[in-house]
Amino acid sequence: MKPLKLISVLLLVAITFGFTIVKKDGWRPLFNGKDLTGWDTYIGPDLDDNGKPITGTPIGLNNDPKHVFTIVNDESENVIRISGENWGAISTQKEYENYHLQLQFRWGQLSWGQKKGKKKDSGLLYHSVGKYGADYGAWMRSQEFQVEEGNCGEYWGVAGGFADIPVIKKSENEYVYDPKGTLTTFKEGGQQGRHCMKSIDAKKPSGQWNTLDLYCHGDTSIHIVNGKVMMILYHNKQMDNGQESPLVKGKIQIQSEGAEIFYKNIKIQAITRLPAVFTK
Repeated sequence: MKPLKLISVLLLVAITFGFTIVKKDGWRPLFNGKDLTGWDTYIGPDLDDNGKPITGTPIGLNNDPKHVFTIVNDESENVIRISGENWGAISTQKEYENYHLQLQFRWGQLSWGQKKGKKKDSGLLYHSVGKYGADYGAWMRSQEFQVEEGNCGEYWGVAGGFADIPVIKKSENEYVYDPKGTLTTFKEGGQQGRHCMKSIDAKKPSGQWNTLDLYCHGDTSIHIVNGKVMMILYHNKQMDNGQESPLVKGKIQIQSEGAEIFYKNIKIQAITRLPAVFTK
């Protein structure tokens, strides 16, 4: 068979059976530019303007009556639009570990409910495991790479996720990342809580595209915004029924949390170690 004909046949097979095409540089696209193939949607209970559940019943898995998650055309390319009207997420159907994830996002104009008129909010949740809706009825247990106006790159432990982060204490409830600081555990119910603040800001003005890079290898992860390290997390773990265990792999979730936001160029590649430039 001639080489060109063989390539055409292989491409046809890949399309027909849904194989992932891996580029020569090792990147695998997680968004195909057409639809949400490879992702699930999950939407929590309808909330009132104070953030209280109206019925307490989640809208659920792959049920999106308000079209919170859609594909729209933006300047001649298709992107994922998350309206923010309901709290929830899209999540990969596969789990990942030891990887470099990269994506781009920009804010829209709309905000909803208790978030209306406030900082626009979303989040990249990684190492997502367990049941849907474990946190606020909307998200799985995970580690959060915060995507919020003014706070992009910060950390939240979600539904039992926790980590050790070097910090300096700014005030009673404020701990700020510092690579030379004291290694401190951030977890729900802990003395320091489950939120760690960044020390610098790298986000572009609202409406412009930002690039997020997430490196995960072993029990360490690195949050990077527009090429700048926001923080390094060590000893990623989870608390389950009072027992600690490693949290080093899982699904990837992208939040809907009260604000319109757009995502594109979502891709992932396997890594065998963390880049030395970030871990010196």
